[in-house]
Amino acid sequence: MNNKNISNKILYWYDNNKRNLPWRKKVNQKQREYYTLISEFMLQQTQVKTVIPYFKNFIKKIPDLKTLSKIDDKILLKQWEGLGYYSRAQNLKKTAIKIINEFNGSLPNTIEDLKTLPGVGDYTSSAIMSIVFNEKIVPLDGNVERILKRTLYLKKKYELSKEFLKSKINFFGLSNRAGDYSQAIMEIGALVCKPKSPLCNVCPIKKYCLAYKKNDFEINKLIKKTKTKFFEAIIYEKKNNYLLVKNDKFKFLKNMPIFPMTEVKEKKYKYLKSQKISIKLSNMNMKIALINTSNLPKVKNKILLKRNSLQSQIIPSFTKKIFSTISKY
Repeated sequence: MNNKNISNKILYWYDNNKRNLPWRKKVNQKQREYYTLISEFMLQQTQVKTVIPYFKNFIKKIPDLKTLSKIDDKILLKQWEGLGYYSRAQNLKKTAIKIINEFNGSLPNTIEDLKTLPGVGDYTSSAIMSIVFNEKIVPLDGNVERILKRTLYLKKKYELSKEFLKSKINFFGLSNRAGDYSQAIMEIGALVCKPKSPLCNVCPIKKYCLAYKKNDFEINKLIKKTKTKFFEAIIYEKKNNYLLVKNDKFKFLKNMPIFPMTEVKEKKYKYLKSQKISIKLSNMNMKIALINTSNLPKVKNKILLKRNSLQSQIIPSFTKKIFSTISKY
């Protein structure tokens, strides 16, 4: 197998088939740093087609690091509303402040320094190094993992771990066009080597692919355990005003408005005679009993919110789902 042939084929495909994405525009180095930072944060756990309009609006309203570092939190979160995982937006602002204060307003150009930025881990630091600084790195995202699993026919449990997949990344070889190359591989994963019904007829590296030769495209995954947890949420309403709190209690939806909630044992949850709702949040199944009360609860960080003002407020979809449920009854 010739890694040079693989890189040439992948780049040729990319040059002729890549998507016209707003963060891939030809811009100066400062803008490239900013565009890459914003897009990589937005793309964490979110699909490209969802991110595109958010990215365009974000760049229009918050065009550079200095503006981002000083933006009012409410305006920032409003720009992020609907993307979910709001801690990403909060970390993005912290990162902007840190870059300005500690790195003279420029993205740090080492993996080690990048990882000191809030919200930047292994993948994001690798992607930035490759795309912004043309470092010869192939970042390991879900698309790249899928290509490796198929081309090398990785099926066994130990072969599915991040560590093992990282050890096989050299399958792709390297390119002097490092930034383009890493994006090209991810692009093939997104557009060609899709999770279901891969388009092998247009794949530039199908002749190296064991899954193609065996006609077996099933992707094995390490199954994450989904936890089921039980909660009671207090629903206090008076004259169409609902009580919410700024969440400083749970790790999920940190500092976002939620109904006052307490985690309870499954036994207690089962005996609660109330309306109930199930919400999946990340790898947690939440079973929530909605407890109506006419007594104002003693809670910190109170927010009284009119139902008809929901559209103008920064409310996570989690809270909106509960609003939607109680409004039906």
